[in-house]
Amino acid sequence: MIILGIILLIIGFITGITILWTLGIILLVIGLILAVVGSAGRGVGGRRHWY
Repeated sequence: MIILGIILLIIGFITGITILWTLGIILLVIGLILAVVGSAGRGVGGRRHWY
């Protein structure tokens, strides 16, 4: 999710499409939140590990 957010940010910045820029920021923030919560040892979405 973090990588997809970064890709959308780059594409949105290069092409000037605002919606891609906004979606990229949203995905990046959600991905970072999930990474921090997952690394803290808490279950995310009812699961402790994602395989």
